Amino acid sequence: MPEESATPDVVELTRRSMEAQERGDWDAVMSVFAPHAVWDMSPQRLGTFEGRPAIRGFLEDWRRAYEELAVEVDEVLDFGKGVGMRVITQRGRLAGTASEIRQRSADVYLWVDGLLERVTAYLDIDEARAAAERLAQERR
Repeated sequence: MPEESATPDVVELTRRSMEAQERGDWDAVMSVFAPHAVWDMSPQRLGTFEGRPAIRGFLEDWRRAYEELAVEVDEVLDFGKGVGMRVITQRGRLAGTASEIRQRSADVYLWVDGLLERVTAYLDIDEARAAAERLAQERR
Protein backbone atom coordinates (compact mmCIF):
# COMPACT_ATOMS: atom_id res chain seq x y z
CA MET A 1 0.00 0.00 0.00
CA PRO A 2 1.48 3.40 -0.97
CA GLU A 3 2.31 5.72 1.88
CA GLU A 4 0.09 8.81 2.01
CA SER A 5 1.63 12.23 2.34
CA ALA A 6 1.38 13.75 5.83
CA THR A 7 1.01 17.18 4.21
CA PRO A 8 -2.50 17.91 2.92
CA ASP A 9 -2.79 18.90 -0.73
CA VAL A 10 -3.18 22.65 -0.34
CA VAL A 11 -4.19 23.07 -3.98
CA GLU A 12 -7.08 20.61 -3.60
CA LEU A 13 -8.11 22.05 -0.21
CA THR A 14 -8.13 25.56 -1.71
CA ARG A 15 -10.19 24.47 -4.73
CA ARG A 16 -12.76 22.71 -2.52
CA SER A 17 -13.08 25.82 -0.36
CA MET A 18 -13.63 27.97 -3.46
CA GLU A 19 -16.28 25.58 -4.80
CA ALA A 20 -18.13 25.77 -1.48
CA GLN A 21 -17.98 29.59 -1.62
CA GLU A 22 -19.41 29.59 -5.13
CA ARG A 23 -22.30 27.38 -3.95
CA GLY A 24 -22.89 29.67 -0.99
CA ASP A 25 -22.35 26.70 1.33
CA TRP A 26 -21.00 28.72 4.24
CA ASP A 27 -20.91 25.77 6.64
CA ALA A 28 -18.63 23.90 4.21
CA VAL A 29 -16.49 27.02 3.71
CA MET A 30 -16.05 27.51 7.42
CA SER A 31 -15.27 23.84 8.04
CA VAL A 32 -11.80 24.35 6.51
CA PHE A 33 -10.91 27.16 8.93
CA ALA A 34 -9.22 26.59 12.27
CA PRO A 35 -11.35 27.99 15.13
CA HIS A 36 -8.81 30.79 15.73
CA ALA A 37 -8.10 31.50 12.02
CA VAL A 38 -7.37 35.00 10.75
CA TRP A 39 -8.42 36.56 7.43
CA ASP A 40 -6.12 39.55 6.97
CA MET A 41 -7.39 42.17 4.55
CA SER A 42 -5.01 44.86 5.88
CA PRO A 43 -2.91 44.91 2.66
CA GLN A 44 -6.14 46.09 1.01
CA ARG A 45 -6.90 48.41 3.96
CA LEU A 46 -10.04 46.48 4.89
CA GLY A 47 -9.04 45.24 8.34
CA THR A 48 -8.48 41.86 9.94
CA PHE A 49 -11.11 39.27 10.84
CA GLU A 50 -10.29 36.83 13.63
CA GLY A 51 -12.13 33.58 14.34
CA ARG A 52 -14.68 31.64 12.34
CA PRO A 53 -17.70 33.87 13.12
CA ALA A 54 -15.89 37.07 12.07
CA ILE A 55 -14.52 35.46 8.90
CA ARG A 56 -17.91 34.06 7.96
CA GLY A 57 -19.55 37.44 8.53
CA PHE A 58 -16.96 39.16 6.37
CA LEU A 59 -17.33 36.65 3.51
CA GLU A 60 -21.14 36.72 3.62
CA ASP A 61 -21.16 40.54 3.69
CA TRP A 62 -18.77 40.62 0.72
CA ARG A 63 -21.12 38.42 -1.31
CA ARG A 64 -24.23 40.35 -0.25
CA ALA A 65 -22.67 43.62 -1.43
CA TYR A 66 -23.00 42.38 -5.02
CA GLU A 67 -26.11 41.82 -7.10
CA GLU A 68 -23.92 39.82 -9.49
CA LEU A 69 -20.52 38.31 -8.69
CA ALA A 70 -18.37 35.75 -10.46
CA VAL A 71 -15.04 34.65 -9.03
CA GLU A 72 -12.68 32.92 -11.42
CA VAL A 73 -9.66 31.04 -10.09
CA ASP A 74 -6.72 31.96 -12.31
CA GLU A 75 -4.21 29.75 -10.50
CA VAL A 76 -3.57 27.95 -7.25
CA LEU A 77 0.02 27.38 -6.17
CA ASP A 78 1.61 25.22 -3.47
CA PHE A 79 4.82 26.66 -2.00
CA GLY A 80 5.28 23.76 0.42
CA LYS A 81 5.01 23.54 4.21
CA GLY A 82 1.29 24.35 4.11
CA VAL A 83 1.71 27.63 2.23
CA GLY A 84 -0.50 28.18 -0.80
CA MET A 85 -1.63 31.04 -2.95
CA ARG A 86 -4.62 31.57 -5.18
CA VAL A 87 -4.95 34.24 -7.83
CA ILE A 88 -8.53 35.18 -8.61
CA THR A 89 -10.41 37.57 -10.85
CA GLN A 90 -13.67 38.92 -9.48
CA ARG A 91 -16.25 40.40 -11.83
CA GLY A 92 -19.46 41.80 -10.57
CA ARG A 93 -21.94 44.55 -10.09
CA LEU A 94 -22.36 46.12 -6.68
CA ALA A 95 -25.91 46.37 -5.41
CA GLY A 96 -27.62 49.51 -6.66
CA THR A 97 -25.13 50.21 -9.43
CA ALA A 98 -25.18 49.66 -13.18
CA SER A 99 -21.47 49.40 -13.88
CA GLU A 100 -19.42 46.24 -13.63
CA ILE A 101 -16.23 46.05 -11.63
CA ARG A 102 -13.28 43.76 -12.26
CA GLN A 103 -10.59 43.07 -9.70
CA ARG A 104 -7.65 40.69 -9.85
CA SER A 105 -6.12 39.78 -6.51
CA ALA A 106 -4.25 37.06 -4.66
CA ASP A 107 -4.67 35.37 -1.31
CA VAL A 108 -1.85 33.67 0.56
CA TYR A 109 -3.00 30.69 2.62
CA LEU A 110 -1.40 29.03 5.60
CA TRP A 111 -2.72 25.50 6.17
CA VAL A 112 -1.91 23.62 9.39
CA ASP A 113 -3.09 20.05 9.88
CA GLY A 114 -5.59 20.41 7.02
CA LEU A 115 -7.16 23.63 8.37
CA LEU A 116 -6.71 27.21 7.30
CA GLU A 117 -4.90 29.17 9.99
CA ARG A 118 -4.45 32.41 8.05
CA VAL A 119 -5.43 34.07 4.78
CA THR A 120 -3.79 37.31 3.71
CA ALA A 121 -5.31 39.15 0.75
CA TYR A 122 -3.28 41.23 -1.69
CA LEU A 123 -4.16 43.41 -4.68
CA ASP A 124 -0.57 43.14 -5.93
CA ILE A 125 0.01 39.60 -7.25
CA ASP A 126 3.81 39.93 -7.12
CA GLU A 127 3.67 41.12 -3.51
CA ALA A 128 1.52 38.10 -2.64
CA ARG A 129 3.90 35.70 -4.38
CA ALA A 130 6.89 37.19 -2.53
CA ALA A 131 5.01 36.93 0.79
CA ALA A 132 4.13 33.28 0.09
CA GLU A 133 7.73 32.46 -0.78
CA ARG A 134 8.99 34.13 2.43
CA LEU A 135 6.40 32.33 4.56
CA ALA A 136 7.27 28.95 3.05
CA GLN A 137 10.98 29.61 3.59
CA GLU A 138 10.39 30.60 7.24
CA ARG A 139 8.50 27.35 7.86
CA ARG A 140 11.32 25.07 6.61
